[in-house]
Amino acid sequence: MTTGGVDGFLLCFPMSIVIGILTFVLILLSLFIVLVVLAQKSKDGGVGAALGGGATEAAFGAETGNVLSRATINASIAFFILSFALYLGHIYQRKQAATTGGTLPTITVPAATPAPATPAPTAPKAP
Repeated sequence: MTTGGVDGFLLCFPMSIVIGILTFVLILLSLFIVLVVLAQKSKDGGVGAALGGGATEAAFGAETGNVLSRATINASIAFFILSFALYLGHIYQRKQAATTGGTLPTITVPAATPAPATPAPTAPKAP
């Protein structure tokens, strides 16, 4: 029997796995944004020119500025959406842990009965 929708998805994959995968994607997206921003040619010839801003135009054509700007905008939108999704995922995980008693169970240990004290055996004396 399969359940569809979001509940079925969450039953198949524990939320901690989904959050871990989304966090990994967020890190990759962050690195992509950094690289795209550094590859752009700045108007005053700053870091983009020092790190090869002109080389991107030579490699990818004259319209590289538009492509890199568009990639930066789209990656930034994806970054904020993914960050918000992770935020909601952490809230969901915390609420589920609170309602299902997500804490570790407490185990009561019976009191140990003290062992009778026996004197230590003495070593035989050598003749």
